[in-house]
Amino acid sequence: NHQNRSRLRFVDFTFTQEPQDAVTVRGGTLQLDCQAQSDTSAATGPPAITWRKDGVLLSAVVDERRRQLANGSLLVQNVVHSRHHRPDEGEYQCLATLDGLGSIVSRTAKVTVAGKKTLCPLKVVVPTESVSSYLGDTALLRCEVSGDPTPVIRWQKNREDLPPTFEPESRLAALPSGSLQVSRVQPPDSATYRCLADNPGSTRTGTDAELRVLRINESTQPSRITADLQNADSQMLIFFPCRNKKYSLLAGSNLVIRSVTDDDSGSYSCTATNKNHNISAQAELSVLVPPQFLNYPTNTYAYESTDIELECAVTGNPPPSVRWMKNGEEVIPSDYFQIVDGSNLQILGLVKSDEGFYQCVAENSAGSSQAMAQLLLREPGRPTFSGISFLVSISFQRFEIIDDMNSDLRWCYRCYYCLPDVVFSHIRERSVNVSEPESLELTVSNLKPEESYSFRVVAYNDVGPGQSSAPLKITTKPDLQVPSRVESLRAAALSPTSVQVNWEPPSHPNGPVLGYRLLWTESPSGKEQSVEVNGLNYKMEGLNKFTEYTVRVLAINRYGPGTASEPVGITTQSDGVGPPAAPRRLFFSVVFQSIKVSWQPPPRGAQNGIITAYKIKYRKTGRRGDQEAIEPNNFWFLFTGLEKGSQYSFQVAAMTVNGTGPASDWYTAETPENDLDESQVPDQPSSLHVRPLPNSIIMSWTPPLSPNILVRGYIIGYGVGSPYAETVRVDSKQRYYSIENLEPSSHYVISLKAFNNAGEGVPLYESAVTRSLTDTSTPMIPPVGVQAVALSSDSVRVSWADNSMTKNQKASEVRYYSVKWKTSYSTSGKYKSADTTALSHTVTGLKPNTMYEFAVMVTKGRKSSTWSMTAHATTYEAASARPRDSTTTVRQQWKPNRRPKSKCQGYILYYTLDKNMPIDDWVMEAISGDRLTHQVVDLNLDTVYYFRIQAKNAKGVGPLSEPIHFRTAKGPSQTEIMSCSCFLLFYIS
Repeated sequence: NHQNRSRLRFVDFTFTQEPQDAVTVRGGTLQLDCQAQSDTSAATGPPAITWRKDGVLLSAVVDERRRQLANGSLLVQNVVHSRHHRPDEGEYQCLATLDGLGSIVSRTAKVTVAGKKTLCPLKVVVPTESVSSYLGDTALLRCEVSGDPTPVIRWQKNREDLPPTFEPESRLAALPSGSLQVSRVQPPDSATYRCLADNPGSTRTGTDAELRVLRINESTQPSRITADLQNADSQMLIFFPCRNKKYSLLAGSNLVIRSVTDDDSGSYSCTATNKNHNISAQAELSVLVPPQFLNYPTNTYAYESTDIELECAVTGNPPPSVRWMKNGEEVIPSDYFQIVDGSNLQILGLVKSDEGFYQCVAENSAGSSQAMAQLLLREPGRPTFSGISFLVSISFQRFEIIDDMNSDLRWCYRCYYCLPDVVFSHIRERSVNVSEPESLELTVSNLKPEESYSFRVVAYNDVGPGQSSAPLKITTKPDLQVPSRVESLRAAALSPTSVQVNWEPPSHPNGPVLGYRLLWTESPSGKEQSVEVNGLNYKMEGLNKFTEYTVRVLAINRYGPGTASEPVGITTQSDGVGPPAAPRRLFFSVVFQSIKVSWQPPPRGAQNGIITAYKIKYRKTGRRGDQEAIEPNNFWFLFTGLEKGSQYSFQVAAMTVNGTGPASDWYTAETPENDLDESQVPDQPSSLHVRPLPNSIIMSWTPPLSPNILVRGYIIGYGVGSPYAETVRVDSKQRYYSIENLEPSSHYVISLKAFNNAGEGVPLYESAVTRSLTDTSTPMIPPVGVQAVALSSDSVRVSWADNSMTKNQKASEVRYYSVKWKTSYSTSGKYKSADTTALSHTVTGLKPNTMYEFAVMVTKGRKSSTWSMTAHATTYEAASARPRDSTTTVRQQWKPNRRPKSKCQGYILYYTLDKNMPIDDWVMEAISGDRLTHQVVDLNLDTVYYFRIQAKNAKGVGPLSEPIHFRTAKGPSQTEIMSCSCFLLFYIS
């Protein structure tokens, strides 16, 4: 044990390089650097580096694009970025770990990808215009360009580049706005200028502008330029030119402040003077200060079961937020981990697992800082002594200890206590030191009345703790002698920083009340404060504005403090004199002719008081005038009775006693053309096509064929051998998706299903094998723009385009096309097909009034593309084969299943002249709802027809009934009605 303690020392463990914020472009390369060192590297080896993205640990070798270098850096090649897939953009941290000791985490680096779809294109806000300037005056060539990321502005003179930065004594200066200033204009300055703007995504070149230098007989240049510095405490007038390390002029008139500090915040004015006139302009400077530590956490030794507090005091502008990390993981406040005094970390009842590295992380909009401390728990020593026995005399929350050992050593004692329902080694004990050495008495306070506690005592000296005594169980007395709760506790906010609290005495004081204790807790920090009060009221001052507090009061008599009252909540007033800020983010739920608008309230610091209601303005697109609605209680409002197939715009503003604040941006939502059904889940998507590449699979699909069921979106599942490893949700209007970051030469199973508020529909499955990285052949691109147009009751013309052909290349020379088709309601999945060398094909021999789906594939040599996206067309109704008096009508009737497993949504009736034909070639008629009869019209006279029927529900279609036959009437004068019973068994998967 002594040797272990001698080796127990603190480790010097720090980052030597941390990842920095970065902006990259789609298809580019990103490298984030991270290195750490410790003074134990010789014994334990260098720290191990791992990476996190958005809080999730990354594998050391993620894929071919993203890998970790030997020095710990993270390298991402061929950065991927699209509207719906952004795997490389986000927040990155590196984690340094010493085996057996713990981990520390780096600063957070934000990576932004500037792709064509995500960056804000460069826009010239103020174009450069030609200017004329008198000799010796100042000329300003303006060039203001906006974009995201912020562009870099550079200038050219007569199409030759000017330096990106100028010397302080230069007459030329590039201003922060992008404009070029030319001071004390000279004849050589007469030239043509233009600005160029660049950011990682694009480049913009400004228009040519001419600077003309005019000559005059008498100079009118200012005799002096002064900078007037003002702040709250002093006023200073500085004349230029002069030599000043703090302040200087750039290009003769721009004020440069070096080594800026918070003290430089204030109001500045610039005054230009000549013999005829003077003018002034003002500007306000607010200096942002990154977090700075006033108190650092320190390395700490401690014993198990004791309490410690790690200090961390920071300052900055704006005030930083503080959070604690332990071994790279954020510390979540609990009964044993508490944030006290604003930012200190208190740990109660230490256990062995609390050892490690603790980091205090402070952040504000100006930056972040962190400080680290290590916590080590000493192993107890084992001095030999006979032990401790208890002689207990209990008064309320008090006991005495008598030592029966005979020893010449001077001992101190520590008492450990807890609720004894579980084994000591598995819980956190609290400990209290005996205040006087060798004292045999200790009072433990703040215990609960009528609770059983288990106590044990340990003697210790400079060597360490000894052996523990046997535990002793003690039950505290009921609190009958202390005062009962105070009554009628009330709190009222007087101002943004003060609250008045009043209460009535307890109904059962059990003797004279000696005073009261007022306790209040700030939300959400949880910081609690208390004060002793003699009267029945107290004014709390120095509070934070517009902050929620909970207040409790307890009475005290000669037996001690009583039970605290129930907490009362109160919020201080806001000092904002203006209206609140705009609400954030609007969300919509559309059901039939109703739109539910939801929103998030303004940030708490910008509410300027208690929000009393929200004002919602709305209008139909294309109409003039807005309508208003008021919502006083909720963060949503339901608009009903809207028009079908119409687009509506909405904006929301918050209201307080100070007035109505600015409204949010306008957001739009659209009601459907028809009252779509959302009482059942969507049908299966009508088609799914996949195209594999080495590291990705491109999906395309068509929506379910049921036009009356609402689809809110699609769920894509994929994985190696199973479609359940990863899932992605996409919008209902999306028809394609690219699955990225896949392994080459791997078999993936893909599922696609539609969903709405009623649930998820039946999935459609497809599989694909990603291509090998060594496969350099270019895959065939499937035909695009496939269109199907019905020509008659039995023919459809299918046309397409082939983007893989060059303009001068003829399709018939190198390739041919395959067209496949089937009825959209086919259950067999069998297609018919035909080949052609043209870019269109007419499919004949189809059934009348039937919807078909078509797809096209291109073949060149031994290579073929995947099938194209599906197109649909419905053939025309057939003209009557005979005059009206030569046809007949048959009414079909059937019975439903006696024990259906779910609600029937309709039926599909098939009929034919040849019962041996495949079911896909039978004439089909869809029957919606739960009707049990159907009329089949325009049949031939004196002809035998065969009929089959099947039911469908939300899960799909059931099995077909057995065929029945019926002969139509011999003449038009006869009318016969066929009645048959088909008992249908519903199949529910």
